[in-house]
Amino acid sequence: MNSKMIKANYFVLLISVVNYLFLIVCVLVGVAFLTLMERKILGYIQIRKGPNKVGYLGLLQPFSDAVKLFSKEQMIPVMSNFLVYYLSPMLSLFISLFVWVVIPYEVGLLSINLGILFFFCCLSTSVYFTMVAGWSSNCKYSLLGSLRAVAQTISYEVSLALILLSFIVLIGGFNFDLFNKYQEFIWFSMVSVPLMLVWFSSCLAELNRTPFDFSEGESELVSGFNTEYGSGGFALIFMAEYASILFMSMLFVIIFLGGCPCSVSFYIKVILVAFSFVWVRGTLPRLRYDKLMYLAWKSYLPVSINLLFFFLGLKVLCFGLYN
Repeated sequence: MNSKMIKANYFVLLISVVNYLFLIVCVLVGVAFLTLMERKILGYIQIRKGPNKVGYLGLLQPFSDAVKLFSKEQMIPVMSNFLVYYLSPMLSLFISLFVWVVIPYEVGLLSINLGILFFFCCLSTSVYFTMVAGWSSNCKYSLLGSLRAVAQTISYEVSLALILLSFIVLIGGFNFDLFNKYQEFIWFSMVSVPLMLVWFSSCLAELNRTPFDFSEGESELVSGFNTEYGSGGFALIFMAEYASILFMSMLFVIIFLGGCPCSVSFYIKVILVAFSFVWVRGTLPRLRYDKLMYLAWKSYLPVSINLLFFFLGLKVLCFGLYN
């Protein structure tokens, strides 16, 4: 009996690993087409055409770029800390792909009961790889870019944590699957518009996207923490960033727009949110860095705390009326 149980456990583990590998392949393909969508949208915003030469309407352009980047010679700066410099992009991409296990797919894929806590662990860990990538390059521009990115990410993580804490109070658990059950009849976006807007702009800051892309302000930092990275290293950092954009778009839909990840409408909403990320990049100018920090600590933090207390009071009131 014990041997049968052990075999069954191994079989379940094998199925979980295969499912996760399949998920990674799907995410990487999604990242490829997200980059193509961004270039197309930015092209039309600027009244020009995006990539349209490689394949039908440029559909093969992302794969062409990937082959080009990974086949180029890898340049290693002489003064860099080689091992850390080399491993940082790989670990950054690993964290960006590993965090996808918290999505409640309901089709046999991995599902974590404390998914919200795991999400914040991965979110906090990704900061270290950005900082180490800038430091190990031994370049002042990379170091400045990484310091800016770390300060910005840590500041906006506070708002994200407080917003999710408000919803933890409402749904009474740490599993993302609960969001789907509680939004069967009404979306959370309809009852918490301020939180939705704060979450979206905090996601932009968390991912270093326009108008909060201060880690790579071209005028003073050349290219931010990845100045010394080229070919494969740059491609891995690039893939990690866009995998995070795709993940945050999906998380936005789960938290505010409801829907099961097994439905087609869910992915249409994900595409629309990802389109919003690109649209913001094509239309808004970059803020000043002190304005960014002012926004985080003087605007978003008080709003998040006040709404947290509001939801706490609402939960206590509903619990009292129910009893």
